[in-house]
Amino acid sequence: MFSLLSQNPVSFVIIAVLLIAAISVHEFSHAFSADHLGDPTPRLAGRLTLDPRAHLDPMGTLLLFFVGFGWGKPVPFDPFNLKDPKRDSALISFAGPLSNLLMAILASVIIRLTNFLPLLLASSIATQVLSLFVYFNVLLAIFNLLPVHPLDGFKVVAGLLPKKYYSDWLALEPYGMFFLIMLIFPFFGRSAVSQIISPVISFILSILLPGSLGGMI
Repeated sequence: MFSLLSQNPVSFVIIAVLLIAAISVHEFSHAFSADHLGDPTPRLAGRLTLDPRAHLDPMGTLLLFFVGFGWGKPVPFDPFNLKDPKRDSALISFAGPLSNLLMAILASVIIRLTNFLPLLLASSIATQVLSLFVYFNVLLAIFNLLPVHPLDGFKVVAGLLPKKYYSDWLALEPYGMFFLIMLIFPFFGRSAVSQIISPVISFILSILLPGSLGGMI
């Protein structure tokens, strides 16, 4: 992605802004959910804001722009402040991906509304930008729902499991990064995670992006 900076600086800036917006809302949603469920930890840490500076991890942001894979700053929360730690931790974790899906749906609605407008250059550019925003949000949501620590899906699954399996599932947490690296590493030219989530992403995009726009992403 960083090579795009020299080839097409405008496109680079647009993509960077869209990615930063998607990540910031994602992390803010974690903080908002934790605060709503009774844990003031994110608010005290200054995370209850949409300001990207509070949510961007320096290393994760650099890697995102240089190698196309990165991360935001994890939102801290204290399960001991929650009424039902098992359930509420899952809700806090799910809030991030849910916010991305909601933003993708909102952008999709706006795209469909522009179809009723005259075919002006401005509306065409806006449609392309919004389509990218849909894609980034769907990608962020589906990737984070993978049930591997430190992704959100790990705690979402933990919250859904019966109590007798809960402790055994949490015992897998220390090995999460190893599993994630194995999923991301491109064996034989393509990563396992890509093969897992690509069909899901394509299906959602076929619903959210009208006509041929889904094939443009």
